[in-house]
Amino acid sequence: MIESGCRNLHMAQAAPDPDIVACGAVIVHEGSVLLVHRPRYDDWAFPKGKQDPGEHYTVTAVREVLEETGVEVRLGLPLSSQAYVQADGRTKIVHYWMGHVVGDPDVSSYVANSEIDKVCWVPLNMAQAQLTYAMDRTLIDEAEVARHHPTTPLIVLRHAKARSRKRWSGDDRGRPLTPIGERQALALRPVLAAYAVSRVITSSSTRCADTVLPYAHEHVTGIKATPRLSEENIDAKWLRKWLKHTMKDAEPTVVCSHRPVLPQLYEALQLDASTQRHDAVGLAPAELLVVHHVGRDIIATERHHVAY
Repeated sequence: MIESGCRNLHMAQAAPDPDIVACGAVIVHEGSVLLVHRPRYDDWAFPKGKQDPGEHYTVTAVREVLEETGVEVRLGLPLSSQAYVQADGRTKIVHYWMGHVVGDPDVSSYVANSEIDKVCWVPLNMAQAQLTYAMDRTLIDEAEVARHHPTTPLIVLRHAKARSRKRWSGDDRGRPLTPIGERQALALRPVLAAYAVSRVITSSSTRCADTVLPYAHEHVTGIKATPRLSEENIDAKWLRKWLKHTMKDAEPTVVCSHRPVLPQLYEALQLDASTQRHDAVGLAPAELLVVHHVGRDIIATERHHVAY
């Protein structure tokens, strides 16, 4: 079994900000890994690229893979990040994930350009020799282990910023999002898409349903809204049974609920203390915890904010 761990990418930012942030993926498919050749450096590496202003890490990784290879992927397990100082003295950090092909893996029609002139699938047992950098060869070792235990993402999401309770006179279950919350809901769309979420479960309260609605509309995905995930009607017994059933399959899922419900979600997920201590006061509005699991076994977690 892969060793469980808590890899929270937002925590990397606690260190002095690097001059350059880049993101990419190690894409393994049918025993081969996708590599690119950069003529400027004459090197072989994994597809990766710089983060655009305001872009979320996960979105950068998926976009760069598509731009550099023409292959569409969803993100899997987070892998080790690489931090180093470039020849020009600038500091750089590169975040990597396992990448799972969701479209056509064929790269034979890729058009060479000045940035990437070769894209090819290389058998894993030959990739170590072809990769230029020692750090990348270490990632191959991680990917070799991870590919034998393909994980599924279950995303625990706190609803976006809502109207103040004190300033809302109606039924609290109908309390809407603020304009900031509406922007957060829109910003969540590409992040959820990076994990190819296809099942959307939410509390039936308006502020939760409206948080996932933009993603569901954009991806033509149905929403299952239930009062059993609301503050007023949380059913711990149902929650444990539902999560046990949900985690048996391999469908990427988002569960949107409320801050007071999070502790019960964590308990039902059986998240260990090392994960929970990173969330002592709960997720912030529109913040999400990505739980990578194989059945009921949790392999790794990530915690992400969104820019809006």
